[in-house]
Amino acid sequence: MLLQIPEVFSKAEVKALRERLDAGPWVDGNVTSGHQSATAKRNQQLPEDSVAAKEVSALVVQALNANPMFVAAALPHTIFPPLFNRYEGGGEFGLHVDNAIRQSRDGGTVRIRSDLSATLFLSEPEDYDGGELIIEEMYGAQSIKLPAGDLVLYPS
Repeated sequence: MLLQIPEVFSKAEVKALRERLDAGPWVDGNVTSGHQSATAKRNQQLPEDSVAAKEVSALVVQALNANPMFVAAALPHTIFPPLFNRYEGGGEFGLHVDNAIRQSRDGGTVRIRSDLSATLFLSEPEDYDGGELIIEEMYGAQSIKLPAGDLVLYPS
């Protein structure tokens, strides 16, 4: 199942989110990689405990909880705070499987099963070369590159 959810954020909202994220303290994306992902991941990521990540994360979770299409499709019990990634100069996140169990990095004991993943696009497709999200599924590889503000929901 791949489901495009249009306009989770308006263009103006995306611009405000991007300004906040762009000012954040970006680090090597492997800070959250598991063993398999570490060999495939070449990107930058906002630290989960950074002010920018916490602020924008709260806005994303709020928007998802208020989006009827997302709620009907995902039936979320809990939404794990999103990770914010960026790719520069040939960066990529190659073939991998998203973690089935997520645990907060603050040392907490809460573990969340993550059956679904989502990617929220925060750049317009024409603003960058490449960068398609490739999802390997039962019917083959699906290439996804959506307008800024749109989200795709898919099995983890």
